[in-house]
Amino acid sequence: MSDAALQHIQELQFSDPDEAASRLLPILREIFPLDILNVEIRPLAVSLNSINGRLTQANGQRLFFKTHVEPDSAISEYYQAEALSQAGWPVIRPLHSSTAWGRQLLLYELVEDPTAFDLAWQIETGDSEQYESLRRAQHKSDDELLDLYLGSLAWQAAEEAGAAAIHQLFWHRLTGGRMSKFYGKGTRFDLPHGEFSQSEVWQARWTINGQRYNDNLGALVKLASERIKPARPGPSIVGHGDAHNGNVFLRGGGRGMVYFDPAFAGRHHPLLDLAKPLFHNVFAMWMYFPREKAAVTEVRARIAGDGRWHVEHDFALPSLRQMFFSSKLERVLLPLLRELANRGWLESDWRNQLKLALFCCPLLTMNLADSSRFPPAISLLGLSQAVEMGADSRGHRSRLDQALDGIETQF
Repeated sequence: MSDAALQHIQELQFSDPDEAASRLLPILREIFPLDILNVEIRPLAVSLNSINGRLTQANGQRLFFKTHVEPDSAISEYYQAEALSQAGWPVIRPLHSSTAWGRQLLLYELVEDPTAFDLAWQIETGDSEQYESLRRAQHKSDDELLDLYLGSLAWQAAEEAGAAAIHQLFWHRLTGGRMSKFYGKGTRFDLPHGEFSQSEVWQARWTINGQRYNDNLGALVKLASERIKPARPGPSIVGHGDAHNGNVFLRGGGRGMVYFDPAFAGRHHPLLDLAKPLFHNVFAMWMYFPREKAAVTEVRARIAGDGRWHVEHDFALPSLRQMFFSSKLERVLLPLLRELANRGWLESDWRNQLKLALFCCPLLTMNLADSSRFPPAISLLGLSQAVEMGADSRGHRSRLDQALDGIETQF
């Protein structure tokens, strides 16, 4: 089976979840030796490239399932929950698993705890009573994450690094089928200040909220394809790879955070491991809730006489997102960089590596030219964030650059 069947189900779940479930049922029956009666798909805002839900067996047992769908993958095997568990990660181990491309599905015991994504969104939309408990859990989890990184930190040869599954989220998307599908020839962007071709958007020079950027999107794509190549020797850790809040359950009773869906787990560079949670937990709520954010966000643009795009937006980070941001930077990134420097393993271009991995997140998780999903203002916001993540801001510094500037002074 190719990835096409699961990809179609992933897309169908939002318009017709019952039909999506009826298509998934025979696939589950074919893959797993279980007497499955029915399937319930739960289309969630966080399910940008995934399917999850519940199944019921003839004996009455109900299981939770999750799959990550990655069309045009360069990776043939997914999921290394065992490697994470052996390295000490608090990870939910699946009862049944299928890891081959096109059949990547995990079945778990039914979990009733909320994901950190769901709880964070509840807080952001008004349930402030749960903020403090989530803050404590996040700080505890990030302290544990640093210990996990340092406990598994080792040098990795280029050949082993090149085979890591995590590169599917960054370099393989950037240089492979996803880039051409999203932004190939003929792509048009419907933006607040007009309709533009892919080449026009890629060649535009940007000033965003007073931040002036010299690198355009086309230059950033080229730079990222060169700087985050998979086969590169360097420091490595055993990591989850895709540990954004949608893949983290918050256990009740103060038991902390536990991870699941380790589709891209394994031994890989620690900065790549940090990129997905750092971007998606902090900056990306416009991606999950585009129309809700469009209703409360003002995004304006004009083209100056020299052709430069001037974008002004009021998309701000709520205190919760600022907490996620500072926790990851102060409790994980800074001490990690200090340890790498102490070992003589801190690469001179570490900052570019991190920023270019972050650049891939807004650009390649979803298609920013898809007007059926993203209103014009949100498409422009996503493009602006891609520039802010990947390029160096001049004059007025971006939030990310300000934070990294501060970190660089501390080791």
